[in-house]
Amino acid sequence: MKIGLYFGTFNPIHVGHLIIANHMAEYSDLEQIWMVVTPHNPLKQKNTLLDDYQRLHLVRLATEDYPKIKPSDIEFKLPQPNYTVNTLAHLMEKYPKHQFSLIMGEDNLKSLHKWKNYEYILEHHDIYIYPRVSEEADNFQFKDHPRIHWIGAPIVEISSTFIRENIKNKKNVRPLLPDSVWTYVDHNNFYKK
Repeated sequence: MKIGLYFGTFNPIHVGHLIIANHMAEYSDLEQIWMVVTPHNPLKQKNTLLDDYQRLHLVRLATEDYPKIKPSDIEFKLPQPNYTVNTLAHLMEKYPKHQFSLIMGEDNLKSLHKWKNYEYILEHHDIYIYPRVSEEADNFQFKDHPRIHWIGAPIVEISSTFIRENIKNKKNVRPLLPDSVWTYVDHNNFYKK
């Protein structure tokens, strides 16, 4: 099975994440999308970052009606700090019959050359790129690399930071979150302080 790995803190997961994940599931050759919840980095104090399992629960709530999109806690079990190349190695060992690819915004492709063992990743894994509004859109070192696949997904300019800040400021961000996520976040008073 061809699986696309969509990494993020998902703090919280929002409709923009689902639009991208669903577009990749429906309009690329990927058969499943795994939303890989990135654990809290103990070296960084982030008082706005929900507990790992709360964020995983939000991803579960958000994806329960999408059979091709699955939550993943695979990085919770791996040594920190987490490097994508290590996660990929672990997944290939655990699921040898699957083929794993990365999903990332075009803004992240610009910094791929700074990733640990990026050459190995490019040699062994496809990378599916969705568009982002960014300057120097054509300035990509790997733009024409055979493992890079440009997918014409909708451009979504919603950020979890924006959502958190506006919940704190008592703004209505409900349309930006799946209903089940909004209900859980609101019920638990997340991001209000």
